[in-house]
Amino acid sequence: MNVEQRRAMIVAAALPLVAEYGAAVTTGQIARAAGIGEATIFRAFKDKSEVLDACVAEALGTDHVLRELGSISLDEPLAVRLAEAAEAVRAHLERLGTLVGALHASGHRGGGPARPGDRPPPDSRTPDGRTQSLAALRDSVAELIEPDRDALRLSPEKVAAAFLGLLFARLRTPIAEDDVPLSPEELIAVLLHGTLTHPGSAR
Repeated sequence: MNVEQRRAMIVAAALPLVAEYGAAVTTGQIARAAGIGEATIFRAFKDKSEVLDACVAEALGTDHVLRELGSISLDEPLAVRLAEAAEAVRAHLERLGTLVGALHASGHRGGGPARPGDRPPPDSRTPDGRTQSLAALRDSVAELIEPDRDALRLSPEKVAAAFLGLLFARLRTPIAEDDVPLSPEELIAVLLHGTLTHPGSAR
């Protein structure tokens, strides 16, 4: 196992612990979860802070959610494909929020220097990184929509952008105290069919 593989294994073991304990997690706990000796961690990372930063970078990355989107069957009806996509994106954002929230609550702000050769996360906190990440998500959702291109008034890319915009808005803070967010099914119904009972009937 090379250094990068060892780092990936350690991060995978650390992620659920960091989400639970934040910066209070110990390298001993991480080592036990990974099934390795504690000294092995320090042959891959210089200190615990670097492990925590690597966990944030992994959580920010979209590789996992893109794999989930890519595994959705194109044989399913469009509404089912979009419901599965909504769940994959929701779970990704929830994992990210839980981990980053736990770290911030326990005082870890991160942002240490990257190691030489490290690949930056595709959706880092930079504007360019966020743009690339959102574009990758949009393109992946557009691929799910592509089989129904001929039935749509807009391109799959525009429908995908609208879908993600509605989904992100649904996951934000409610507009009012008694606001009930759209369910995934309602969100998809609005996206595909609008809000009119009989489209074209409103003046």
